[in-house]
Amino acid sequence: MARLGLNKVMLIGNLGTEPEIKVLDNGVKVSNFNIATTESYTDKTGNRVDRTEWHRIVLWRGLAEVAEKYLHKGSTIYVEGRIVNRSWDGEDGKKNFRTEIEAQNMIMLDGPRVPGPGTVENPAAQFAQEQEIKASIHSANESNTNADDLPFLGQARHGLCQK
Repeated sequence: MARLGLNKVMLIGNLGTEPEIKVLDNGVKVSNFNIATTESYTDKTGNRVDRTEWHRIVLWRGLAEVAEKYLHKGSTIYVEGRIVNRSWDGEDGKKNFRTEIEAQNMIMLDGPRVPGPGTVENPAAQFAQEQEIKASIHSANESNTNADDLPFLGQARHGLCQK
């Protein structure tokens, strides 16, 4: 019998730092940053309580390039991905652990903040620039999806699914 599992995370949060960008030896870009998600509720005494959780986000390839160009500290994003647990031996010999969210999809919710002085004065140029940004994010999201990683998409691609 096949084992089934689901590892899916959806977060909306704000970047706590500027994205860190690395280029690996094989030329692949990776971006790391933390986002904060805040939950608000009222406690028994009627006081409002904010509870903030921090999440380590990892973006690969095209999404890392989008992060490098358009994300900044404070940016609000939607991230969809999976939980990945990593461990490594530190220089002091201690075992280190980290839980990360490996993003497979990302949407900038507060719009792109293009670096540079001032704003674009030409509305047509600004619209074209926004469309270019949306296209690059769409392309990056598409390139991070491998249909063969998802059983139902892989089967559909190979004609194994029936309608």
